[in-house]
Order: sequence, then C-alpha cells, then structure tokens
Amino acid sequence: MKVTIENKKGLEKDVKVFIDKKTMNTYMEEKYEEIKGTVNLKGFRPGKVPKDVLKRQFGKAIFNEVLDKVLKDTSTKALEENKIKPAGQPKLDLKIYGEDKDLEYIISVTELPKVEIKSLENIKYDDYHVKIDALETDKRIKEIAKNQNNFIEINKDIKSSEGNLVVFDYKAKIDNKDFKGGEGKNTQLILGKDLFIKGFDKQLVGVKKGENKIVDVILPENYPQKEFANKKAKFDCKIIEIKKSEEVIINDDFAKNLGAKDLPDLKILITKQINDEYKNSLDTLAKNQILKELEKFKVEEIPQNLINEEVKILSQEMSVDDIKKNKKSFEEKAKTRIKVGLILNEFGEQNNIKVEEHEIQAEIQKQLRMMPGQEKMVMEFYQKNPQALASLRGNVYEEKIISLIKGKIKPNKKEITKEEAEKIIKNTHKNNHNHEENKEIKSSKKTKKTNPIATKTKKVKKVSKK
Repeated sequence: MKVTIENKKGLEKDVKVFIDKKTMNTYMEEKYEEIKGTVNLKGFRPGKVPKDVLKRQFGKAIFNEVLDKVLKDTSTKALEENKIKPAGQPKLDLKIYGEDKDLEYIISVTELPKVEIKSLENIKYDDYHVKIDALETDKRIKEIAKNQNNFIEINKDIKSSEGNLVVFDYKAKIDNKDFKGGEGKNTQLILGKDLFIKGFDKQLVGVKKGENKIVDVILPENYPQKEFANKKAKFDCKIIEIKKSEEVIINDDFAKNLGAKDLPDLKILITKQINDEYKNSLDTLAKNQILKELEKFKVEEIPQNLINEEVKILSQEMSVDDIKKNKKSFEEKAKTRIKVGLILNEFGEQNNIKVEEHEIQAEIQKQLRMMPGQEKMVMEFYQKNPQALASLRGNVYEEKIISLIKGKIKPNKKEITKEEAEKIIKNTHKNNHNHEENKEIKSSKKTKKTNPIATKTKKVKKVSKK
C-alpha cells in the first residue's frame, strides 16, 4: 500500500491510497479459497468447484465484498499511520478499481485541529462545603419521624375514628353477584385519607374490632376491570384490627430502623444527606467554572463540518426563519462548545482516560434508584436508544476528565451555610435564565430533551451510608 497526502486547505486533506494489482489479486484468491468449501453447485462435489466456475457465478459479488473490506481496512490504516484524526466521516472517491486491476482511491478528510493543553495551574474554581447547623439536622429528623407510621392496637370496645388504621377483610358484590377483584384480605386503610375508593373509609368511622360493616360505594372510572367501572358495589367488611397513631420517639431504636447504628450516627448521616442535596448543584457550578476557563485555551481552527452539525443540534425543531435570523449566534455557541469538547478530549487522551462498561452500568443503576417503580421504563429507554447510551457514555467520560482536572489544580475552598448555598444556587439559575432570554432566540416549537431522570422521591425510608 502506497499513501500520498495532499493538503488542500487548512484542515482539509486528500489522502491518496494505491494498492497494486498483485495485492488485490491475492485478496481475491483468498476469498475464492474461503468460499470454495461452502458453495454447493449441481454437478460438483463440495469443495471441488473450479475457480473459473465460481468466478462466472459469483465473481462480481466476491469482488464487491473484497473491495468493501480492503477499503475499510486500508483507509483506517492510512489515517492511523499518518496520525490523522478525522472530524466527521471521511469521503472515499474511487479512481481505479476492478477485477485484475490496481486499486487507487482518494480519502477526502477534514482533520481535527491540533490542541495544545497549556498549564492548568491558572484555572480557578470554587469548592464549596455546606456547613449544616445541628438544629437543621434535628429539624430534618423530626420531619422524618412525623412521616413514619407508628400504629398501636386500641381496646376492642373503642370505636374507630379519623386517623385510625383499620385492618379488614372484605367480600364485594355487584347486583348481589361476585365479581373479579371483589375480595380482599388484611386490607389496611388510614381513615380520613380517602385512598381506597372514594367515600369508602368514611363509612368505616365508628366501627369496632370484630364487627361486620356493609359499605356502599360506586367503583371508580379507572377500575382495573373496565366492565365494572362506575357500578354500584356492596362491600361486606369484617373488621380485624383498629390501631391508633402514636408519636414516634426519636431514640436509638428509631435510628436503627432507618439503617443507622444509633441516634448520633443517624445525625451524622442526615447531616451528610442534607449536604449532598446541595453538593450536586454546587459541583455543577464548579464544573461550569472550569469549562469557562477552558474556553480561554487556544484552538487554531474549528472544522466547519463540526460547526454545521452542532448548529443542527442547537437549532433542532426551530423554524427556518428563526435559524437564519440567529445563525451567527448559533455558530459562535457551536464553536465554543466544540472547542471545549476538543480540549477535554485531548486532555482525556493524554491521560489515557477510558470509560469502562461497569461505569456505564453504575450510572444507569443510579438513575434506576432515582425513579422507583419505573426501572423497566428506564432500562427499555437505553436498550431502544443507542444514541442515549452513547450520550450517557460521553457524560461519564466528561465527568472523569473534570474530576482529573480538579485533582491537578488548587481550588478556592469555601465553607458556607445552607442559606448561602441556596442563595448562590438561586442567583446562578437566575443569571443563566436572564442570559438565555437576552439572546432573544425564539422557537416556533419547544424542544424537549429526553431525560429518564425526571423525579425525586421525598419520602425517607432508609438512610444510605454510601
């Protein structure tokens, strides 16, 4: 293989690749030998079909297959050996090709620019630590205790009242007939919350343990068996237990139920939990400060094809008029994003940063924990969207690079109160919002990014030590 490189203009190059006829014929012979043992033709024993017969029957298809493989292997090798990193997909232009001929083709490629990573020592960012007041921790623990259900059984002669927990079995009928889903055992209702069937628990106020109570209700419109929706039903309820709520005592036993060793340990864990609630937002601020500093690094030239692709992403679902009106603004933003991306990528390559499969899975598991009950939906999202998985890999790669950069520079360490943290985060969001408004970029449609991380659970059941 002979490779000749011609500089066309700036980062654009033409790479001429020449492979002589003898080498191409060798590839063809190897392919004929490979298929010889697999082809079955009438009148010939397996593996004994003559080459000229194979050539007449399959010559064109075999040549095309060999050509595709040679182009793929030699174009990749030509670029790698000459240390050319393509910005986007190279274009191939066949000049000479055919059976029993030399192969000559041109790779038209836009090369990624050389990026010089200067000293990181001058990069500055704020490393915040939120100091949580002991009173704030105690307040959070009291809130958790208040939300914990602590029911104890009451005397069998005392009637149920609002706020009590009633445990009962039931058998329901519609028009005196049994129906699917009309039977339940050890059903629990907190009276007054109306969470079962509308108006049901009100009719259980005033019952005693051991009594039977007929409850008349209309089944809801969204009843699982649609044929019974909006039907009148009679529930024959056998009252098994009645319990009253008792205030949770905050002690070592309470702490152990939440996964802590004792109450002092719980306070440490809750303090960390509150701090972590601000950590993600404050870490994002630090990351943005670093990225802003990287914008000051110099990159000689940004490939136009990358700018065009980035502009497409930035302007997706916008009207043609809006895109034209804001073209310059989009291009400037695209250049900045690409430049920072090139710098991060160069830093990652220089430090041999790689993303392992277990790191991707760990990130997916993190998202699953943030969306209890929707784990299947999240998994299917990534299975059906390879681009989303690639984007996730890119995010993990970027976070690893940012983490390494943080380790190489000295931050401005700042200890702040919870109130100060809230103020910083609020002001940052406000400034970002105003910055976007000032660009006056209006879209005819709202662009929505698919994000499987959409909700956070507020109910605290266990305190994680991780």
